[in-house]
Amino acid sequence: MNEHRFFLTALFLAVLYSIIKLYQPFLMIITIASLLAMATYNINLKLYRLLKNRHLAALLSTLLLSVLLFGPLVYSITSIGTIVNTFDISMIERIQSYFKTIDYQLPTPIAFLQPTLDDFINHLNISQISSTALNYLGSIGKNSAGFLKDMLLIVVFFFFALLNGKDLIDYTKSVMPMDANEVNIVFSEVTNVMSVVFYSILISAIFQGALFSIIGMYFGYDGLLLGIFYGFASLIPIIGGALMWIPLCSLELAHGNVLSAIVIASYSVIVISIIADTFVKPLIIKYINDKLVKTPTVVNELLIFFAIFAGLTTFGFWGMILGPAITTLFISLLKLYKLLKEKRYM
Repeated sequence: MNEHRFFLTALFLAVLYSIIKLYQPFLMIITIASLLAMATYNINLKLYRLLKNRHLAALLSTLLLSVLLFGPLVYSITSIGTIVNTFDISMIERIQSYFKTIDYQLPTPIAFLQPTLDDFINHLNISQISSTALNYLGSIGKNSAGFLKDMLLIVVFFFFALLNGKDLIDYTKSVMPMDANEVNIVFSEVTNVMSVVFYSILISAIFQGALFSIIGMYFGYDGLLLGIFYGFASLIPIIGGALMWIPLCSLELAHGNVLSAIVIASYSVIVISIIADTFVKPLIIKYINDKLVKTPTVVNELLIFFAIFAGLTTFGFWGMILGPAITTLFISLLKLYKLLKEKRYM
């Protein structure tokens, strides 16, 4: 009996290693698609109850994800090439010259920083920085084919994850050496937190991007492109929005439009960063908890903040999904361990 069990265990591990090796190039894609399917499961369930057709509900959910998430990405990538080809490098030189000619004095409490700041501005090589940035943008354009391929595969796996996800989860529950209720604790916790994180990120990015696109269009820029860029930049904690409005203000200053730069900066800080991010975002999370999540979840925003930041640092763009997912899974396992300990040992 022991030999039989040992043989099956060895065979299972060998096959598992082979499966992982076989699908290794797609593991990240499958993981992202699965997490997105978990996050959007409630919407797919509502569509299924409305349409009474599992295939059609999964298809509509996939189309919705493609339009909201991948549509802006494709538009941004195609626009980057145009920006790189038509960018006027002399604009950067005018920006640098403008900053060097500004006569300013820091407030008395921080006046000791004046020499350091002056030295920094005088030795700042904006031309080199812009050249590096343009090369980076060019590399993004060159690598866009691989990125688009990954997105296409994510869409395909996302569709099948929605279509067959319930069957896979039920089967996983049946083969795991735990009670169904114990497995449900982990799945429910991860699914609920992922839903809150995904919806809050998506809605906040769209909302803040739309606000920034308004000010962009008002001053004659491509509002859609600026809104998309700001939406993605807002995913970066603390400094995300500044990565958009500071260069735009610098561009206005290079044209001599000081008032326009002040308006853009004030609008970005007061309307977007303070009002939208500080006051409106908690209302969005509350609405998501009440309307879109099956079981209301208390989300520690500071923990999610560090999870997203760590995810972006470690995994890149998709880290905004992987970071919270890994953190939530770890916390869920700790809760499960505590529950099992209380039930079996205390």
